[in-house]
Amino acid sequence: MVGREKEIKIVIGAGEYNNNPGWVHSQEEELNLINETTWDRMFPHNSITAILAEHVWEHLTFEEGVQAAKNCYKYLKTGGYVRCAVPDGYFPDEEYQNIVKIGGPGPKDHPAASHKIVHNYRTLSNMFEAAGYEVTLLEYCDEEGNFHFNEWHAKDGVIFRSKKFDPRNQGDKLLFPSLIIDAMKP
Repeated sequence: MVGREKEIKIVIGAGEYNNNPGWVHSQEEELNLINETTWDRMFPHNSITAILAEHVWEHLTFEEGVQAAKNCYKYLKTGGYVRCAVPDGYFPDEEYQNIVKIGGPGPKDHPAASHKIVHNYRTLSNMFEAAGYEVTLLEYCDEEGNFHFNEWHAKDGVIFRSKKFDPRNQGDKLLFPSLIIDAMKP
């Protein structure tokens, strides 16, 4: 398009999923959230419009999470955002909490085996706010386990493990929700 910059939108830790066609899909080996050298190789500062991370930040300690958010901040344009989804520490289901707990429920090759934190809406918001972002809660449970949903759009990044898109969560019963935020660089 004439007179319009190409938007750069990336998915961190994309795995085998391609829920966001047209986005740059990355793996930890090529784009590591806490290793700025990997970012410098791929992107100039202030060049990225959107970053999507679905079930990635729980594999970082709180301190690593703040550092990762700061790294993303350097590469986001003003008005750019991180859409981040993690397991929800306030979701009131014992089986779910056992699956997402620190260290995971089973063998070393289970995805949750490397979980270092189970976030709730306060810890995740605080982490991104500490890095300078303005946070909007999209899907989350509060301290009493009540689920809250604020409308969000797939064009801004699809989170599969959500009330909106996960077939396990259709109807009135949630089986596997995520805590989802948008963290915007002001």
